[in-house]
Amino acid sequence: MRLNVTLELPTGAHDAALLLSDPDYVHAKVRASGALEQHVDITGSPDAEFTVTTRRSLPTDQIPSHLRGFVGNSIDVRQVEAWEAAAADGSRVGTVVLDIAGAPVRLSGRTRLVPTGPGASTVSYDGDLRSTLPLFGSAIENAAAGAVKAALEVEQDVARRWIADHA
Repeated sequence: MRLNVTLELPTGAHDAALLLSDPDYVHAKVRASGALEQHVDITGSPDAEFTVTTRRSLPTDQIPSHLRGFVGNSIDVRQVEAWEAAAADGSRVGTVVLDIAGAPVRLSGRTRLVPTGPGASTVSYDGDLRSTLPLFGSAIENAAAGAVKAALEVEQDVARRWIADHA
């Protein structure tokens, strides 16, 4: 299933890259997603290429009850965003991979950070979400897509609050 989500940020692309690579912000957005446990690792620099790796344990309450038997009481999510160096206008491209351990689900795709005006930018995620479970694959993909979209909406809210609080 194709998944395309765009986050609108009230800050320019350069400052958005600083935000995306800030360990305190990344911890805050992971916590806000409902993580029971979390780990964050950031390598590189927002002035060049950087990679953000998060691992989180999440409750399965967002997954429909008839599918929870496949994943248990919690799911472990590993997300890696690898951002390339910025172009002259501050825009960036990168890759994103999201794996859910214990569930046959994987998201892989592209990320894009684009300036959209003075003090505004967007971060978009465009990828393929796949389940390897033949019989319930589409139901699991739909449930996972809903959970990923909800997590990204929370991320947008956290980013907006973070930007307002740290301006």
